[in-house]
This record gives sequence, structure tokens and C-alpha cells, in this order.
Amino acid sequence: MDELVTGDAVVLGLRPARLPSRALAIAVDLTVLLTVFVLLSVGLALATAALDEAAAAAVAVASFLLVLVGGPVAVETLTRGRSLGKLACGLRVVRDDGGPIRFRHALVRGAMGMVEILGTFGVVGCIASLVSARGRRLGDVFAGTLVVRERLPSGRAFAPPPPPPWLVGRFAQLDLSGVPDGLWLAVRQYLTRMNQLDGTVRAAMADRLAWDLSSRTGVPVPTGLPSAAYLAAVAAERHAREVRRTAGATAHQAGGTGLASAPDGWISGGHDRSVPATTTPGPAPAPPEGAAGGGSASSPRPDRADGPASTGFAPPA
Repeated sequence: MDELVTGDAVVLGLRPARLPSRALAIAVDLTVLLTVFVLLSVGLALATAALDEAAAAAVAVASFLLVLVGGPVAVETLTRGRSLGKLACGLRVVRDDGGPIRFRHALVRGAMGMVEILGTFGVVGCIASLVSARGRRLGDVFAGTLVVRERLPSGRAFAPPPPPPWLVGRFAQLDLSGVPDGLWLAVRQYLTRMNQLDGTVRAAMADRLAWDLSSRTGVPVPTGLPSAAYLAAVAAERHAREVRRTAGATAHQAGGTGLASAPDGWISGGHDRSVPATTTPGPAPAPPEGAAGGGSASSPRPDRADGPASTGFAPPA
């Protein structure tokens, strides 16, 4: 398999990294670690010149474990799976379910890496990665982790389907400020991949995400509205608010021009829908009381489609 799939059969769109990119990332990491180790060893040798051989050997072993074993563990723990080499190659270490790794995962990977990479000069790690279907070495197998590619070609991205026309603008007063980014990401991934899921799994995932989203907004899902249609409509409303917020910020930066966003033909009167250059638009009406969240009931709704959108959502009876 190429793509990462969770236990709920949701495709995350992350692809496992293969041996060439992983080997390049490890080479970069080892170069940095060996450089730090050599500099530290020289400094410790000068500092422990007065100690006996046993103490000097103990310090050397401690520095070896601290830099070549403790260094990668600390870096992967603090950066959630991104070392310098992985960052340069666009890779990241994640759990089998796609979540961020913790200290125990990084510790197991670091301990096994000392054996299969440093102890055997990478031979065992290369063989394990070539044999594994997802390119995992022994450290990944024992830690329950996977190295994935974060940077993918932009053409592989999928846009979520638009909401049904009869739901456009229905959630304009919904308060979306309490919805975390992680839940928005899960909703987007579901909408872009729901046609690839089994029907039972698709319905269960939609119900669970709709319940999570409604609990964050404080407004229950309307009775009789399919969960998938609810998710698509709320996601489209959030996107529309982001577009209006961006357009408002652009118009504010242009300040004083009045018609900064209008094409030249409109100002000169050459267009059928032109606005005279001497006309100054009045202030925008204030939003009605009770409007909540990032949107406003007075904001113009997106244009409805002339025909039914091919989203797979049917209007209620």
C-alpha cells in the first residue's frame, strides 16, 4: 500500500518514505551528529587530561551515548518526528495511526538505531527497509512508527465537495470560534476521501465528525439533515468567512480609494455594470443582533449554482 490508512479506514494522504530518501536523511543527521561528537570529544579530552584512563574512558562512552543516541531521541521528541535530515528531505516520523510520536517512540527508535545503523553500518536497516512494504526499519517496527513524506506534489491535493445549493448560507450565524484546527483537518480529509470509504464506515465517520463539530459550535445538527451534507455546508461556510476576511483586509489596506477592488473599465463607465467614479459607496449596514461567530448575516451569500451540484447530497423530503 502507498497511502497511510488509519484504523477507521480513513486515508490520510501521507505516503511512506522509501529507502533513498530515508538514507539521505540519515546521512545528513549522521554528518551533523558526528561533527558535534568530534568537537565535544576534543573539548572533553582537553578538560579531562588530568584524569586517569578509566575516568577518561567513562567520559568518552558517556559522550558517545549522549550525542549519538540521546541526540536523535531528544530531537525527534521535541520536533515531533522531524530531525534536520528529515526536514531537509521533507520527511517526518509518525505513529502507525498517523499521530505525532512521543518520547517512548523516539527512545525505541534511537536504541534500535544504534544497533541496526551504527552497529552494522546501516546494512540491517537497509535490508529491513527493502523487505518492509512501507519501508520501515526494525526501530519503526518495534516502536510502532512510520516515516512518511510531508511534501507531495500539489497536483495530488483534492478539494472538498461543495455543499448542496439548498444549504448555502444556512449556517451563516454559526459560531465556529471554538472548533480546533485538528477537527477542521479531519473534516476536510473526510470530505475529500469519503467516496473511497465503505458505506458503513463512511456513515459512521460522518456521524462522529458531525457530533464533534456540533458539540464545539453548541448547535445540534438539524433534524433530518445528513451528516455528510452538514459537514460540507459548515466547511464551506468557514471557507467563505476566510475569503471575506481576506478580501476585507485587502480593501482596508487599499483605504481611501473607495473603488480599489473595481476594474478600470467599471470606473470609466465602459462596463454595463459600471460605477461612476464620483460615487462614494456608503457605510456597510451593521450586522443584526444575534449574529455569532466569524460570519455576519449582512454579508453577501455565495452565488447559488444554476443547477444541482454534483455532491451526492440530496435535499430533505
